[in-house]
Amino acid sequence: MDLRNIAIIAHVDHGKTTLVDELLKQSGVFRDNQTVSERAMDSNDLERERGITILAKCTSVEWKGRRINIVDTPGHADFGGEVERILSMVDGVVLLVDAAEGPMPQTKFVTSKALALGLRPIVVLNKVDKPDAEPDRALDEVFDLFANLGANDEQLDFPVLYASGRSGWADDELDGPRKNLDALFDLVVAHVHAPAQVSRRTEPFQMLATTLGADPFLGRILTGRIEAGTLKTGDTVNALSRDGVKIEGFRVAKILAFRGLSQQPIDEAEAGDIISLSGMSKATVADTICDPSVTKAIPAQPIDPPTISVTFGINDSPLAGREGKKVQSRVIRDRLMKEAESNVAIKVTDTPGGEAFDVAGRGELQMGVLIENMRREGFELSISRPQVLMREENGEKLEPIEEVTIDVDDEYSGTVIEKLTGNRRGELVEMRPAGAGKTRIVAYVPSRGLIGYHGEFLTDTRGSGVLNRVFHDWAPYKGPIPGRRAGVLISMENGTSVAYALFNLEDRGKMFIGAQAPVYQGMIIGEHSRENDLEVNPLKGKKLTNVRASGTDEAVRLTTPVTLSLEQAIAYIDTDELVEVTPESIRMRKRFLDPHERKRQSRQAV
Repeated sequence: MDLRNIAIIAHVDHGKTTLVDELLKQSGVFRDNQTVSERAMDSNDLERERGITILAKCTSVEWKGRRINIVDTPGHADFGGEVERILSMVDGVVLLVDAAEGPMPQTKFVTSKALALGLRPIVVLNKVDKPDAEPDRALDEVFDLFANLGANDEQLDFPVLYASGRSGWADDELDGPRKNLDALFDLVVAHVHAPAQVSRRTEPFQMLATTLGADPFLGRILTGRIEAGTLKTGDTVNALSRDGVKIEGFRVAKILAFRGLSQQPIDEAEAGDIISLSGMSKATVADTICDPSVTKAIPAQPIDPPTISVTFGINDSPLAGREGKKVQSRVIRDRLMKEAESNVAIKVTDTPGGEAFDVAGRGELQMGVLIENMRREGFELSISRPQVLMREENGEKLEPIEEVTIDVDDEYSGTVIEKLTGNRRGELVEMRPAGAGKTRIVAYVPSRGLIGYHGEFLTDTRGSGVLNRVFHDWAPYKGPIPGRRAGVLISMENGTSVAYALFNLEDRGKMFIGAQAPVYQGMIIGEHSRENDLEVNPLKGKKLTNVRASGTDEAVRLTTPVTLSLEQAIAYIDTDELVEVTPESIRMRKRFLDPHERKRQSRQAV
């Protein structure tokens, strides 16, 4: 069957997964009476909860006798490792842009990768039926973006469609009939060329593995596009590393092809198609699966290096082991190594002593998703504050700089600019009105300055601001950046918090816990109103007497405690603090001293 392989790329919340839903429906993948969930491609629980795409996924539809393989890619730069691998499997991209917001930072990141690979884009201006849509302005910004990213003349001569993914239509003209997505299907078939690999079907079999999965019945599953030859179930093939060294030879147990939302076993696959294989025990991402006569590996796309590092350790608090079942460092290490194998953007290294592991990745969101997945699997962990990874070139210390794009109400723009360009060492690049009483601010800010800033930003803008960030470049070290200004309230006792004690502590600052919460010595229970840390007793009860008087027995009314999410807690802590993560709780605490240091301090106290 005639093939087309495309990827759909877009910024977070520009309607990419919703558009794929409509493509599947209108191509006849679903029965008329079939119940289909919204955002069907977001199969992961976290993806549904957060409304973002985390893992790249494939699907396929048939249109007028042709098969179109569609790859849904993540829109967030923290998951860019997924995008960089996936783009090597396709021959064209559909760039989805919100007609009101225009191209955003994550759009820029993924588009630069696609243009560098020579892929020809199709631009779809989505949500043109919104009242604040400005499709002409958005189209001009897309053209400028392509020109700035070094697109060639063929890529700059891109076709444009106007669409509404939620309503299920796309047209060549802004005032078209607005009935269905036929124009998009026809344009993909006409504009994207068939895979060049089709002409190599007579050569020995070769395939580059781009994603790794697992199945309880089939074991390891590798997905990729066949670069040459044909493959049948039962064939014997080799797995080669990037250097061309043989890793293993194995018999192909099953070949799976993407048909709608499911994968179906097929007997034979040909060059150009995207398939999944099972039967291997060692082969992994970026390895070449090939005929035994092939000795040269297929070159794999280089992956951008990580920019931040977080230390994962065992939970050694007094409450360890009460809520999770996986608490040993050996089990944590195995899980992290498994993650690093399937996610090429993550690097895991052991720390001296073997009780903790440095995990390097793209950003706080990527680390937060990994930690959230692990806590749902029953792990207990202690997590350090993210550290930015530096680089040294020609004796000069370099640090990562991020491009920050902010849409904020006009009245808060001054506060935001002051925070970014002051202590956080940012550099203002652009500031212009964005319509509807909003200002768009673009700045280059060191990654160090953005750790922990998002919560402060939401407070400064009363929750109305939108902040997006993407890696920009490496630049000379910009000097020290001050951390959190406020101190914390630290429990000095072990036990269960008492409402009377917390009520009397409210003058000292805001609380992170409520009454009847388990606490221990060293646990952070609130934020101090001053810059120093303060040890407090949350267990102190009211002294009782046998005298009753009016007003002495009033009910204690506590202010609602501040509940920090996982990402907020990780960004909030200082370098001498940790986040304790369990399946049911997120707590913060001071780092415990090693036994020798603790003994030495207790002797001094005596």
